[in-house]
Amino acid sequence: MPSRKASPPDQSLVSVPNLLCLWDFSEKQPLLSKGKYAYRLQEPTGPVLIVKGGILSGYSLDIREHEYLTIPRADCSGLNIHGKNSQVTVLAWVKRQPKSNHNAECEAIAGLWNETRKMRQYCLFLNIRLHQSADQVCGHISGVGGPTPGEKWCVDVSIGQTPVPFDAWTFVAMTYDSREIRSYRNGQFDARPDRNPYPYAEGIFDGGETGSDFTVGAVHRLGAIGNDFVGQLGGLAVFDRALSAGEIQQIHQNHPLPNPVGNGG
Repeated sequence: MPSRKASPPDQSLVSVPNLLCLWDFSEKQPLLSKGKYAYRLQEPTGPVLIVKGGILSGYSLDIREHEYLTIPRADCSGLNIHGKNSQVTVLAWVKRQPKSNHNAECEAIAGLWNETRKMRQYCLFLNIRLHQSADQVCGHISGVGGPTPGEKWCVDVSIGQTPVPFDAWTFVAMTYDSREIRSYRNGQFDARPDRNPYPYAEGIFDGGETGSDFTVGAVHRLGAIGNDFVGQLGGLAVFDRALSAGEIQQIHQNHPLPNPVGNGG
């Protein structure tokens, strides 16, 4: 079989309605987003490696343990999605790797989510470890900023059925349409009884001018940065609309994974 060539930066994805930011990590300006807003990811823990091999441009971030990227709140107002009727979609192409505290800590991919200051809004996670789950795609939404009333943590989250493997590219996604949160894996809605979809009509919290920064690869919790994601990130996109199941499936078909592993891979 002929070798798979890296795709050029994807114009069809750029043209999907309501795209706010798309990072394809292409060689010239890998940390600058395409889409409605040109936002540059900052590297507070030092330079994050850009490596060959990715889904959207042939390149990806290689995020090591205790590394993350961020955009300060004041510099990413367009990502401040909030309100009772707000909608959001976060898409990511990941090649997950184990980390030292895998069994004790979940993995944040991207969002506005500061647990320390009770400034949660939205965030795509893996391995949330609630309700007898582990390793699945998880879409977190908070309408209150702090923990779910009556709980120690925010437990308002869609949790998929199928684990995300290590050492294999996987397309993961969450959507919120102001009524329910949904988690997707490799272009398919990954249904799980009582957990995906997850009914939630509280909307998205507004942290105001002092709310959460946008973070990639970790979130602020327990007074420090943590909940690390470790592995390659081959693309990241945020929309202020809940993409349909058909749209997510089409995006997956437009960007086939080089090493499909089950469930529509």
